[in-house]
Amino acid sequence: MKKTVFLVFAMLSLSTLTIFGQSDKDKTQETVSKSKIEGHIYFLADDLLKGRETGTSENKIAASYLANTLRSYGVQPNPKTDTYYQEVNLQKKSPPTDVSISINGDAITDYALLEPAAVEYSKNAIYLGYGLEKDYEGVSVKGKLVIIQAGSADTKDTRAAFGLREKKQQLAKENGALGIIELLDANDQIWGFIEHNFNAPAISIITENEDTAILPYIWVLDKENKIAKSLTAKASIPTQFKMSDPQKEIIKSQNVIGVVEGTDPKLKEEYIIYSAHYDHVGIGTPDETGDVIYNGARDNAVGTTTVLSMAENLAKYPTKRSALFILFTGEEKGLLGSSFYVENPVLPLKQMVYCFNSDNAGYNDTSLVTIIGLPRTTAAQHIKDASSAFGLKAVDDPAPEQGLFDRSDNVNFAAKGIPAPTFSLGFTAFNGDVTKYYHRPGDEAKTLDYDYLYKFFSAYVLAGRSIGNDPVTPTWTKGDKYEAAGKALYTN
Repeated sequence: MKKTVFLVFAMLSLSTLTIFGQSDKDKTQETVSKSKIEGHIYFLADDLLKGRETGTSENKIAASYLANTLRSYGVQPNPKTDTYYQEVNLQKKSPPTDVSISINGDAITDYALLEPAAVEYSKNAIYLGYGLEKDYEGVSVKGKLVIIQAGSADTKDTRAAFGLREKKQQLAKENGALGIIELLDANDQIWGFIEHNFNAPAISIITENEDTAILPYIWVLDKENKIAKSLTAKASIPTQFKMSDPQKEIIKSQNVIGVVEGTDPKLKEEYIIYSAHYDHVGIGTPDETGDVIYNGARDNAVGTTTVLSMAENLAKYPTKRSALFILFTGEEKGLLGSSFYVENPVLPLKQMVYCFNSDNAGYNDTSLVTIIGLPRTTAAQHIKDASSAFGLKAVDDPAPEQGLFDRSDNVNFAAKGIPAPTFSLGFTAFNGDVTKYYHRPGDEAKTLDYDYLYKFFSAYVLAGRSIGNDPVTPTWTKGDKYEAAGKALYTN
């Protein structure tokens, strides 16, 4: 009897010593596995989910899968609802059913509806250059349609054109214009992406003070600027433009939320947010094989699974700081889920000391992890060390011209002052195998390198553990754009 008791005691002691003797890397390797990674990604990127577009039943299936996965790990639910959901009410605008355009007698068939609204115009339009401040000088456009060229004299690419959209729209409104037709030169791939996004139903957050005076605004495909060149010497252009109102309906979607409490009596009042978006772009223009389902394995079943891996690990081995897991809806529709969340947080934002976001387009270097904003927070060394521990090198954004920091959910937290980089698959430039799969039907689970993903996921989990256990609270790097917002958040 005494021998049996001694053996039991010895086994318990050995088990205790093993647990306490484990390093954070050991704990990471205990929960992260290639088979689990494959299971999550193959489900989320399955044709069954039809690209997980926000507002669809397939998007809700994905949300249910994520919620029940968190539940299975023992992660606690959203403290405000006692479920794993945060309901996000959205407004869906379906494209007008009646659109016809002609310029100088030529029918226009390639267009994108940036701001659809009812209009019926059949007289001369005014060509106004780039539609910027100086172009309005000495010209009256009140009650008239203006035709402009995309971008500016200095920047003519699509990204610049999109960035100037709000400014041009505001100038047209201030000058009393009836609407805008903007001529855009774009290659077939970019134009296909534009058509898919702007001629499909648009979704937005419902606001109390919605602007009802919408100025009709469309892009017209103008290969090699042929139309623009033909109009530069003309002040007035015979134009017909007819468009009906879009159809509106209210839809419901969900952010998926879970919590794991930290182990330190003091540090558990601080939270690390682990976030990713789980939606994708749905069904769109077929590729050369006829495939119409944009599966979104890289973007962002990978990021979503990264957060699930973190949740499983912390549910078993909590860090000193607490963890808040948020899987966002509506990122592809304009960062909607995260925009809604930061205005309706389930826990005070000032308790959130870091947001470790994960979002992806693709990869072209399996020796790297790319951290969008790596040097911008004081947690950079933790991320570098964790990556190195699994044979990877952490690098900063190699394509700053893409503006990636401001194109994912992290930016909404950054704007509130919360340090918020994005952990992404390794790439050396935004081209090649990145653009090959980015928002394309070919972004399927079977095309991924799961040996690389095992290292990638392990590095994220280990980095999260290191940040969560560090006695020093992470901050923005001195002089960062969001440093002042951080000081305002954490000192109030």
